[in-house]
Amino acid sequence: MPYVNGIFYRDQGAGRPVVFVTSWALSSSMWQYQMHHLADNGFRAIGYDRRGHGRSDDPGTGYDFDTLADDLAALIEHLDLTGVMLVGHSMGGGEIVRYLTRHGESRVAKIVLVGSTVPCLRQRPDNPDGIPATAGDELLARLRTDFGGWVDENAEPFFGGELPQATKDWVVRECMSVDLHAAIGCVETNMTADFRPELPKITVPALVVHGEHDVSAPLDLCGRITAELIPGAELTVYSDAAHALFLTHTQRLNEDLLAFAQK
Repeated sequence: MPYVNGIFYRDQGAGRPVVFVTSWALSSSMWQYQMHHLADNGFRAIGYDRRGHGRSDDPGTGYDFDTLADDLAALIEHLDLTGVMLVGHSMGGGEIVRYLTRHGESRVAKIVLVGSTVPCLRQRPDNPDGIPATAGDELLARLRTDFGGWVDENAEPFFGGELPQATKDWVVRECMSVDLHAAIGCVETNMTADFRPELPKITVPALVVHGEHDVSAPLDLCGRITAELIPGAELTVYSDAAHALFLTHTQRLNEDLLAFAQK
């Protein structure tokens, strides 16, 4: 199996590279429909498992955005990729933004942020609609003692649409397989990050795809602000969608990713 610095990755197809960055608590298999579609249409689709997730090693540390962006950089450099389109879901959007501001844009052609949690989830004086710090502390306390219960309670809002029970069960199993220490470390990182100063520095073309009824990353708190802060970014809102666009709106997302990659 292919690894770089303990990070497991999948590599499918041939052509211009598209690298998929995962959501919190999920592995690169979450992108299987999108990767297959792009690989089938003349692109090289690459997905990898975040440290502590899926088949990647779990070193017990390094869940901050700088280190996670360095893991992405190591993969891109190991495969010597250029002209890359980066696609990230949820927390994966933060890794993409930090990669661009930390490692530069020389290898990247464009980015797609799908249901991304950037720019800032935490409530602050200049971000009054964010999540209060007390709510974040309560979430972390719950995860430390009842991770499975929290996943079960939040599964339906995550999907927000009709899906086969087998698909829902598979996603829950994926979440439950992540190392708890890694899961909590990533939540702490994601809840407190503020990417607002970084987004205006991005110069590559950007597509922001977001569900109108996203509970995990509310549209007005995340997607709209992100599209406003990235110069020239295009915002596409799925009116009948929640957070799990890669499963609930597979065909539409596949088509949107392919069209943007072909530009």
